Amino acid sequence: MNPAMLSVTPSSSSSASTPALFSPFINPSPLRLTPSSLSLPSRRRVRVSVPRNSADVSPPDDSAASAAPPATTTSVFGERKELTGIQPLVDGLSPPLRLASSAVILAGAVAAGYGLGLRFGGNRNLALGGAAAMGAAGGAMVYALNAAVPEVAAASLHNYVAGFDDPGAVKKEEIEQIAKKYGVSKTDQVFSAELAELYCRFVSSVLPPGSEDLKGNEVETIINFKNALGIDDPDAAAMHMEIGRRIFRQRLETGDRDGDVEQRRVEISIRDNAQRLYASKLKSVGRDIDAEQLVNLRESQLSYKLSDELAEDLFRNHTRKLIEGNISVALDILKTRTKAATGLKQVVEEIDVILAFNDKLISLKNHADADRFARGVGPVSVLGGEYASDRKMDDLKLLYRVYVTDALSGGQMEDSKVASLNQLKNIFGLGKRESEAITLEVTSKVYRKRLSQAVSGGDLEVADSKAAFLQNLCEELHFDPLKAKEIHEEIYRQKLQQCIADGELSEANVKSLLRLRVMLCIPEQTIEAAHADICGGLFEKVVKDAIASGIDGYDMDVRKAVRKAAHGLKLSREAAMSIASKAVRKIFVTYVKRARSSDNRTESAKELKKMIAFNSLVVTELVADIKGESSDIKPEEPVKEDDEWDEEEWESLESLKKVKPGEELDAKIGKPGQSEITLKDDLPLRERTDLYKTYLLYCLTGEVTRIPFGAQITTKKDDSEFVFLSQLGNILGLTVKEIVDVHRGLAEQAFRQQAEVILADGQLTKARVEQLDEVQKQVGLPAEYAQKVIKNITTTKMAAALETAVARGRLNLKQIRELKEANVEIDSMISEKLRENLFKKTIDEIFSSGTGEFDEVEVYEKIPADLNINVDKAKGVVHELARSRLSNSLIQAVALLRQRNRAGVVSALNDMLASDKAVPAEPMTWEVPEELSDLFTIYMRSDPAPEKLSRLQYLLGLSDSTAAALRDVKDQVLSVGAEEEEFAF
Repeated sequence: MNPAMLSVTPSSSSSASTPALFSPFINPSPLRLTPSSLSLPSRRRVRVSVPRNSADVSPPDDSAASAAPPATTTSVFGERKELTGIQPLVDGLSPPLRLASSAVILAGAVAAGYGLGLRFGGNRNLALGGAAAMGAAGGAMVYALNAAVPEVAAASLHNYVAGFDDPGAVKKEEIEQIAKKYGVSKTDQVFSAELAELYCRFVSSVLPPGSEDLKGNEVETIINFKNALGIDDPDAAAMHMEIGRRIFRQRLETGDRDGDVEQRRVEISIRDNAQRLYASKLKSVGRDIDAEQLVNLRESQLSYKLSDELAEDLFRNHTRKLIEGNISVALDILKTRTKAATGLKQVVEEIDVILAFNDKLISLKNHADADRFARGVGPVSVLGGEYASDRKMDDLKLLYRVYVTDALSGGQMEDSKVASLNQLKNIFGLGKRESEAITLEVTSKVYRKRLSQAVSGGDLEVADSKAAFLQNLCEELHFDPLKAKEIHEEIYRQKLQQCIADGELSEANVKSLLRLRVMLCIPEQTIEAAHADICGGLFEKVVKDAIASGIDGYDMDVRKAVRKAAHGLKLSREAAMSIASKAVRKIFVTYVKRARSSDNRTESAKELKKMIAFNSLVVTELVADIKGESSDIKPEEPVKEDDEWDEEEWESLESLKKVKPGEELDAKIGKPGQSEITLKDDLPLRERTDLYKTYLLYCLTGEVTRIPFGAQITTKKDDSEFVFLSQLGNILGLTVKEIVDVHRGLAEQAFRQQAEVILADGQLTKARVEQLDEVQKQVGLPAEYAQKVIKNITTTKMAAALETAVARGRLNLKQIRELKEANVEIDSMISEKLRENLFKKTIDEIFSSGTGEFDEVEVYEKIPADLNINVDKAKGVVHELARSRLSNSLIQAVALLRQRNRAGVVSALNDMLASDKAVPAEPMTWEVPEELSDLFTIYMRSDPAPEKLSRLQYLLGLSDSTAAALRDVKDQVLSVGAEEEEFAF
């Protein structure tokens, strides 16, 4: 394929001689200019001559093209142009020197001609003729010298551009310098033709082949190169469109694959040109846009063949830039203002301009002739522009805050301002949460200010309805009433903190707070919560200081501080006790942790004893001071329903009697300890009972002291420790029932340990019963619980013995029935699996007893009931064993027949009949029929019941005639004297 040809000529010229248009798929040909193309008007058309496919032109080698290396500047713009003939001389002459040289050449030629004519002609006329001839020759030389200047300039331009590895490095100043160097104009036809060729080659190289996608930077790259060459937009557009038309015709004529690619490139060029033209048209559009301008824009878009999508993007970008200008001005004023009031006013004016422009666009969008308007008319937004970044978002929020402040400057928010703020939020691209946060912050300050004025001025206090007054204030400011309630609560809290600065609330403070509460319509529960939080926090500090003073430091000064805080802060008793309980329970938990981490029971008991002392000497006093009571008076506590105790049970346990509530215990305790603050909700019941049990064992066993050589000394404690045990139960929050369970459980544990030794073999004799009664009295366990322990031990021992007997086969059904008659719970002592094995063994014995009997009631009902197994499952076991026994019994009978064991034969046949009763069988076959006859004969001689003999005949498959014959000759079959021939084999 020949290279495409580009001719930069007036539109009326012929396309016969055209320079080459670069194609990215072939090596470019140099630009060839015709003499007729030496002048280029300001508006010119680019003619493209595209080669046509013919039979004598071979198609391009695709493989070679695909394997070609990436295009360089040399392959894009061609090789450097070498200067020939007179061109090197012209290249070395500057315009002044060239003019002087021309004059010298012309003058020298004239002088030389005159001299030669005078010398050889000898007269003046010949001398003048020689001067004229040589002058003409000199003039021709001068003309040739000057005529070569544009070509040399074009070659220099070509070599300059082709000399760059990156065409983007071409500079407009350098190209102008080249034109200036040779004294030519950029509008010179030869020079401008070279510019056109370079531009067309570059455009073709930038656009990708048809199989590749655009990178996105093609338009910017082409524009930058165009600007560097100094080509204006109309000339470039003419080149793009002419190239497109020529390539399109080429595609229609040849259907060439490369033509599709070229068309795509041209389409991109046309689209870029249309965008530039439309963008240029948009420059005339300002904030005073009207319907007529929008109609003209639409007409221009259609004439440029610009798509609606691109036109819409361009229009939106233009309107966004307009408001970006206002935003920039507003930010500059805001950040550099000297007078706050004046500056803020100017900022608001700029924002009003933006809002007015936005309203105008919205109204035009809803215009009756909106279909005739330019695409993209609608609300403006900064999204996609300079202020869409996160870094700029803070500036937009600042402007939004200024506008909200201005909207509320009059003390109320007008409805129009609310709509404007909503539009401004959308224009700035602020989220709902962001805009609401700014509005809330500004409005809250204004609400506080107006509320303060209403309170100080007395307007709120004299209002008939405080709630209606506050509601009206919220409506004027468009403020959320719930947020207003939060502000009211915050104001009340601040006032309360001021009132308790000296540690208590005076009556005047209480009245002032009540007045404020009524005016602000604050609910009672909110007031209580505020007092509990603020006053409670101060009281909590006092309580913690009192607790931290310890057992020795809780003196009169501390008690006065507690009483002052409890009553001076006007806390309810419940609130004060709740705060104290929280602090005290933390100390209790600390003691518990130490007790649990101790090395032994004695150390644990000592830590628990410290907790008991802390409760008696500190916590009890603290509770009394909070209540304003004396700690020596025992508080009246209602008896809870679950705290009722059984008098007999309290008396039955020796250790329990020592902690039984009553006058005797109160006398031992002396000063009562508080029982309102407990660990009931802090520790699980299991842990609390374990702690109580630990101290109970300490009371029972005494203190153990270890001495060298592994020995230990036990110091027995007196009953005074049980007084502390009673107090420990109160601290742990144990009920009477839970305390009784601990004492009884401990006594039961001690009794069990000794009973298991006494009943090691599971046998309970009279002597052992007496021995167990003595142990029961020693540990103080009630008789009924002792009997349960004894029964549990004996049952467990018996169960183990029964399990062993069944597993070893020493226990049969008869013994099981005897045990049941003795009220022994077989189900709990023998596992179900062993009972099923025993049933299977019993049935197997029935099928192998040799009697031929099978009692269905016994097997299917009585035995399963005695062993407490499933009846259906039992039947399945019976049927399975019966089927197995049927075939085995016949084989066994034949074997015994061959051994001449007559009794064994009869027994085996009876087993077969018993199995048949359980599972009726079909007649059986045997490989030696005579043996079946012998079996029948032997069984017949045992005088069986007729029904058994008849069933045996059926099972052995003997006919009636055979059976009758065997009956007739039964006395002749056997020889009395010859026992060895008694059986026939």
